[in-house]
Amino acid sequence: MIRIQTADQPGGTTIAIDGQLIGEYIAEVEESIRTSLEQYNDVHLFLRNVSHIDEMGHALLSRLAAQGVQLSATGLYSSHVVAEVQLARNSRPSRAKRQDNETRRRRAIGIAFGTAFGV
Repeated sequence: MIRIQTADQPGGTTIAIDGQLIGEYIAEVEESIRTSLEQYNDVHLFLRNVSHIDEMGHALLSRLAAQGVQLSATGLYSSHVVAEVQLARNSRPSRAKRQDNETRRRRAIGIAFGTAFGV
């Protein structure tokens, strides 16, 4: 079972979830978020009384965080899952940072190649 409630505010919206964030309900939650993202820049997903989050739920939360959706939760379990998602999101280098690292690596290889072969 899942219950999705939306509270629109000026400039944003909060979507509150109660129940289980599991496979059979993922599409419904995702559709609510997608609709809100089309209307608002600021979307907040609040896991209010969520008793279980499966792998698909974890993946959804990660995707939403990557899209800029704010995540929060009440309860020990849901709060822990949200904290894990946010920690993983913050510990991953951004795309620009990864590209910068790749550019530096390629330059280093080019310099090493040129030095080794007199190019």
